[in-house]
Amino acid sequence: MLTLVRTTSDNADFNSLVAQLDRYLAVLDGDDHAFYAQFNKSSLLKNALVCYDNAIPVGIGAYKEFEPGVAEMKRMFTLPDYRGKGIAKAILSELENWAKEENYTAAILETGHLQYDAIGLYQKMGYVITENFGQYIGVENSVCMKKDLK
Repeated sequence: MLTLVRTTSDNADFNSLVAQLDRYLAVLDGDDHAFYAQFNKSSLLKNALVCYDNAIPVGIGAYKEFEPGVAEMKRMFTLPDYRGKGIAKAILSELENWAKEENYTAAILETGHLQYDAIGLYQKMGYVITENFGQYIGVENSVCMKKDLK
């Protein structure tokens, strides 16, 4: 049974999965990993989510304020053995609901251009590719997306 738990970034299960995410991204990002890692400090996230399959943490996600009214989705990750089971979709939906509860009207995110599954998921969830924002302006390997939460 899947359970989504709202928490903060100091949650031990959240941090355990963040460590696995960072190892995965270090391989995927290659030489660009240090650049991206500086923008993914989990200690800055107060809105974190852990998905459990029974008592096992299997997925995470979080968001932070990008600017008033706009939430930036961060740290989306599902353990490889649990992918393709709707977990990331459930996490993202819950993050969007939480953001709406906090009066955010839009969500943005950044992912790598090689993360085809992630890009596909976000598009299925209503995100559209937009111009790169913030620190990702001019970064060719970044794909930035946006969704209206109204």
